Amino acid sequence: MDETWTISGKVRAREDAEGLVVVVDGLTSQAKYYKPLIYEFFRKVWRGGRPSWGEYAVEITMEYTGDPPWLDLDNLAKAILDALKGYAFHDDAQVARLLVERHPGERERITVRARPLPTKPQMHGA
Repeated sequence: MDETWTISGKVRAREDAEGLVVVVDGLTSQAKYYKPLIYEFFRKVWRGGRPSWGEYAVEITMEYTGDPPWLDLDNLAKAILDALKGYAFHDDAQVARLLVERHPGERERITVRARPLPTKPQMHGA
């Protein structure tokens, strides 16, 4: 699998053995800023894999310098999941596990990891 980054402006993405990784450089207090930024990246630049069905785990990490930005993590998660629809997965209802966190870092950025979860065997009546 090609693990080189596709880069456009503040957004870069790649597919690795685990799934999709998206990094957005810089932070803003407006969560709504991220949806069109990421969506346009996928629509205009991304040439990676297609979305698939099944359940996904998504981890969103916000790294900041100085004081934490005044940004609701739930709004950030919603904007990012909406932007990934149609590219990482077909619908954000496929997200069975979601982790959203912020912590100090060396630079301001948001990292998103979306990976398919292993399929569970179907339970049949006993």
